[in-house]
Amino acid sequence: MIGPSVAWVATETSEEWLVALWRLLTLADYNSRVVILGTALLGCAAGVVGSFTLLRKRALVGDAISHAMLPGLGIAFLAATLSGGDGRSLPILLTGATISGLIGAAAILGLRSTWRLSEDAAFGIVLSVFFGAGVALLGVIQSLEAGHAAGLEGFIYGKTASLSWTDLMAIISAAAVALLLCAMYFKELALLCFDQAYAESQGYSKWWLDGLLMSLVVGIAITGMQAVGLILVIALLIIPAAAARFWTHRLSRQVLISAGIGMAGCFGGGMASALLPNLPAGAVIILACAILFLFSLMFGSAQGMVWRAIRRWQWQQIMLRQHLLRAVYEQAETKTSGPEIAGDFEVRIDVADLMISRSWSKPLLERLVDDAQREGLVTRIGFQVALSRSGWVQAKRLTHQHRLWEMYLITHADVALQQVDRLADDIEHVLEPSIIHELEQLVQGRTVEVAKSPHQLPEPS
Repeated sequence: MIGPSVAWVATETSEEWLVALWRLLTLADYNSRVVILGTALLGCAAGVVGSFTLLRKRALVGDAISHAMLPGLGIAFLAATLSGGDGRSLPILLTGATISGLIGAAAILGLRSTWRLSEDAAFGIVLSVFFGAGVALLGVIQSLEAGHAAGLEGFIYGKTASLSWTDLMAIISAAAVALLLCAMYFKELALLCFDQAYAESQGYSKWWLDGLLMSLVVGIAITGMQAVGLILVIALLIIPAAAARFWTHRLSRQVLISAGIGMAGCFGGGMASALLPNLPAGAVIILACAILFLFSLMFGSAQGMVWRAIRRWQWQQIMLRQHLLRAVYEQAETKTSGPEIAGDFEVRIDVADLMISRSWSKPLLERLVDDAQREGLVTRIGFQVALSRSGWVQAKRLTHQHRLWEMYLITHADVALQQVDRLADDIEHVLEPSIIHELEQLVQGRTVEVAKSPHQLPEPS
């Protein structure tokens, strides 16, 4: 829960609640400015860095590194206390955590490269060993006279409500450095994520780029300790980046969207914690990011479930319409002996024959015919269907492409005729021009001896 200012206490009337909400939106209170701006900047930087770790398939590296910082905190506190210094000094604690986090990052890279362990094994070993050592050190610290005043638990669970102006300046500095480095080395990090071999062939050091990425993760984790804690900081590195993947396939856009989702989640979570007393701000921030992730999962324009379902339905309708045109065309081929049907394309096909040829249900076929008629592809006369001029041209092209695809499967993929897929793919987007030319000759010359049927192999007239 964020500190007790006018915006942070429970209100009794709707008017007071609106006043508190307005003060939050305008950041009128000092505590709200520090907390919301600090966490929003942290979410922005975490979203940018997390985009690269996610594409590098090292999303959990932040989890391992954040847990690896705990023993550094304990050692720094013990060293400062036993030497007569202030064990609660923030610079000393952050220095110890940074050194411990960097050692953890180096341990992950060493386990993967030197001993050839898988990434998940390296992450699990570093996370469990370092975190176990940190918990043991916390037990030692609690046994000291000054241990009860250590307050190290705040670094584990976060202490968003107690962020100070100094903490805000530290977050701003760390976020600025992380964003600047990501902008300067955007191309190199992108090559590392998508094609490591090509990056090395261009003279970029994999070790240096991996080290840079790990260092950025350490910096975000160190900064995030104050806001959301060691345990929850991993969520800021993963959730915004994963949510951004549902909106775009381009890295540059993903980085920007991820940064925006991180900022929005932290801003919204901070406000929710301020308006709802007794809710820990760090946990609410992560829940707000999770809500944005679920929204992206459902409505993301690139891979969201809703849009994917819509596109899948649209594609199915296109396929069904293509099947209808091909079925009418193939039936018409059996009723004409000339190279072209009469100029007005009046060869009529019984609807019952179409239903048998494709095993369609009557309601589905009726709907397909009605849709095709509205688009001017077919003409319906009673219980018969005829292709229009534009429908004939399209049906002829679809049938030809489908037969090319069948020919390819039979002659190049050694697929049995009865197993050839009926789906007519656009052959120009699948095969090279030389193969298309060869298939054209095979179709026109009837050089392959197969059982002929109205929907296979003969050149469309």
